[in-house]
Amino acid sequence: MPDLAPIHHVKIPVSDVRASSEWYRHVLGLAVAIEFTEDGELRGVALEAPDGSTQIALRHDPERAAALRGFDLVALGVPTRDGVHAWADHLAALGQRHGGLVTGHRGGTVLVGLHDPDGIEIRLYAA
Repeated sequence: MPDLAPIHHVKIPVSDVRASSEWYRHVLGLAVAIEFTEDGELRGVALEAPDGSTQIALRHDPERAAALRGFDLVALGVPTRDGVHAWADHLAALGQRHGGLVTGHRGGTVLVGLHDPDGIEIRLYAA
């Protein structure tokens, strides 16, 4: 069977591309790599971590975004468990609410309950 590489990107439906892009940039430190304009309107954006390790695409799709409200769509990897604690401190400094730190199924540290502007849960996980 052919090999797979790490996930290339995750596409997340959003109700407001600009507002969501700002949140992902401000809260997670991602930068805009590409903007997708259709019929003169911003309809999507590709974001990436400064080191290129994480790529998230946001796509205007309010119905799907509403359907995913409260769902933990993706867990973003953090290199160390201490790093997850550092994320918790960072989020506290930004006033971003989350559900705290829990132990993952394989003993890792997971920050749960961080929600983007559409209420989609983004988890931070270190094995």
